[in-house]
Amino acid sequence: MLFKQNRALPGFGLTLGITLLYLSLIVLIPLSGVLIQTASLSWEQFWETISDSRVVASYQLSFGASFVAAGINVIFGLLIAWVLVRYSFPGKRVIDGLIDLPFALPTAVAGIVLTTLYSPNGWIGSFFDSFGIKVAFTPLGIIIALTFIGLPFVVRTVQPVLEDLDKEMEEAASILGASRWQTFRFVILPPLYPALLTGFSLAFARALGEYGSIVFISGNMPMKTEITPLLIMTKLEQFDYAGATAIALVMLTISFLLLFLINGIQWFSQRHQRSARK
Repeated sequence: MLFKQNRALPGFGLTLGITLLYLSLIVLIPLSGVLIQTASLSWEQFWETISDSRVVASYQLSFGASFVAAGINVIFGLLIAWVLVRYSFPGKRVIDGLIDLPFALPTAVAGIVLTTLYSPNGWIGSFFDSFGIKVAFTPLGIIIALTFIGLPFVVRTVQPVLEDLDKEMEEAASILGASRWQTFRFVILPPLYPALLTGFSLAFARALGEYGSIVFISGNMPMKTEITPLLIMTKLEQFDYAGATAIALVMLTISFLLLFLINGIQWFSQRHQRSARK
């Protein structure tokens, strides 16, 4: 006697249809709207818009600051995740909860707080100002803001991988005479590569589209501290929808290519690790 298999969710056809409908409404249709709106420009108008010196300067700042902030988060995110996983100390749960604060805090509030702290008259900014280092209203301030909003992505990606690492492998390496650096380099770091790359990708992508936490601390000076999302908002306020979508299309294309490259490196790293285990 045959029994009908019970499933927690409906069959493949219905779930696939719901998935495609959801992705179409949330992702595909809005992205196609960017392409359609940009198509109203001629090629000369499109190139003139995206190659304007002010726009190019915003590209360089947005991608450069996002890359630097994501790299900083990889280093310190790994360190924070290591401390939270490997050590017990008073206030550990509080610190662990504070990691997620950038997720819950409105970005505009974060921007105001960071600007207040790092301005020349702020608590932290006055300290740096005494050494002739200006933080707020400079690219350095933008990097700090992007580091703040991207840190949780790295910590929460690396943390579960660290928890699953076998400590006996580290003890065996130490018994065999490996130094602390050798143990970290050859035993601990290889399993963390995919998680670190994933955390970097998430932090980088998040930083590229950030607006609220940067608009205050950057100063919004054209050719100096003006980010691309702000430039897009400026064109929208001027009702230049085609120009805004043209710049957004360039950002989308470059972001996709960079994320595709990072995911390719991650796939290659995972494949290399599986081959090494065999």
